[in-house]
Amino acid sequence: MHSLQFTAGSSSNGVIERDFTVGDVPGVLWSPASGADRAPLVLMGHGGGNHKKHPAMSGRARLLVTGCGFHVAVIDAPGHGDRPRTAHDEAEIAELFRARAAGEPEGPIVVRYNAHLAELAVPEYRATLDALQELAEIGADGPVGYWGINMGTAIGVPFVAAEPRITAAVFGQHWPHVLAEKAKQIAVPIEFDLQWDDEHISREEGLALFDAFASKEKSLHVNSGKHKELPRFEADSAVRFFARHLGGALTGSA
Repeated sequence: MHSLQFTAGSSSNGVIERDFTVGDVPGVLWSPASGADRAPLVLMGHGGGNHKKHPAMSGRARLLVTGCGFHVAVIDAPGHGDRPRTAHDEAEIAELFRARAAGEPEGPIVVRYNAHLAELAVPEYRATLDALQELAEIGADGPVGYWGINMGTAIGVPFVAAEPRITAAVFGQHWPHVLAEKAKQIAVPIEFDLQWDDEHISREEGLALFDAFASKEKSLHVNSGKHKELPRFEADSAVRFFARHLGGALTGSA
């Protein structure tokens, strides 16, 4: 088991940001500057081609920290951010760009590559959760959520299926292939985002993944627009969702 090592830190606008490593996996932890003890934790997964400090990640984290007093953590997925790419990564990325340039469907390539990354990342997320729960300000007995869209869903669905410590999750915008069977193993409350005019993921495919979750409480949030046009207000909705299910005290800043 690898322990968590902090490597850098800063503070601004009521949020402490600390870089860390668990083994050779780099991550970032955002926490309330007030030093809230035993606050809930939300793990997030970033999108394909992005990294742990992408604006979508840091923005969502600040909403959760300032709005609910939560701790939020993200790790770089294999081959992303501060992690080196393998020959396999380079080959899959090249194939994706080739298909995109030729006007061919990207789905089969993304599904295959993301499934490969998930096999590597799920044990890393579980090890990161183990390490984070060793921190005094988080602890092992508090609720934990997961939030990941796109590739964050490809990694998050098998992670949540395998991890009983997760008590609520936000997913969305991915194909059902590979993931549907894992989704059937998930019964915690779910919020799911789907773009009605997604040029990559058909409505039928998006709905099939949502339908696969075994959760008694699951909400489908459908918005018009293409794949990259998920409305920003869905982040606010996710914060309210986690506040309800993880026990946060929602404030006006969220």
